[in-house]
Amino acid sequence: MRDGSDGRASVLVVEDDAAINDVVCRRLAREGLKTVSAFSGTEAQLLLSQGSFDLVICDLMLPGVPGEDVVRAIRAADESLPIIVASARTAPTDKVDLLNLGADDYLAKPFDLDELAARVQVQLRHRMRAGAAGASGGEGSRRFGRWVLDHASRTLSVDGEPLALTRTEFNIIELMAESPGRVFTKQELFEHAWGEPYVAQDSTVSAHVSNLRAKLKPTGTDDYIQTVWGIGFRVSSNFLKD
Repeated sequence: MRDGSDGRASVLVVEDDAAINDVVCRRLAREGLKTVSAFSGTEAQLLLSQGSFDLVICDLMLPGVPGEDVVRAIRAADESLPIIVASARTAPTDKVDLLNLGADDYLAKPFDLDELAARVQVQLRHRMRAGAAGASGGEGSRRFGRWVLDHASRTLSVDGEPLALTRTEFNIIELMAESPGRVFTKQELFEHAWGEPYVAQDSTVSAHVSNLRAKLKPTGTDDYIQTVWGIGFRVSSNFLKD
């Protein structure tokens, strides 16, 4: 984790409503986290270019650069930085669109501060475990057809070319690749990828699987991931062989 100079994890809170920004920062401070406030998308991009953070909480309706563009820019620069979107836009299509852009989680306003704090801690734990796995060498790499899954670096390569995956996307593909041919329910994938109880987040899991397929499509291996209607998803045992 990229901690601040005092050893605390650093969170960038991008929210133009000063009262909401302040109350979020105060609540996260109670978790022992260091917070930095940005009140526009433009300010957020400036802060991101000048320093490093362990997590970003981002509103969508921001002055200057819109929140969607902030999320898109973060993902272009860093596939592993956790992003939680907190927005008053609650339509299912909005949530799916943001997940497709690369957000790791989505919380609708008005939200419970304790729930936000819990989700932040989940994302930070994932980030810490990923860093520890990389430092310790993890479980090595395994080849499946044209894929190579490297647990140490948490990367998926196709024909030797690494694929840029978010942490959540890697968690999903990692679980499915452990048992080629086995069908994993959306609940199993959600609880493994997010580390929290499943609450019927069907669109969330499906959006991330859709992202995976879209990234794999140029390689011609997107059909390694199969949908089993009414149950979940699997990695085909026809393609993935040790």
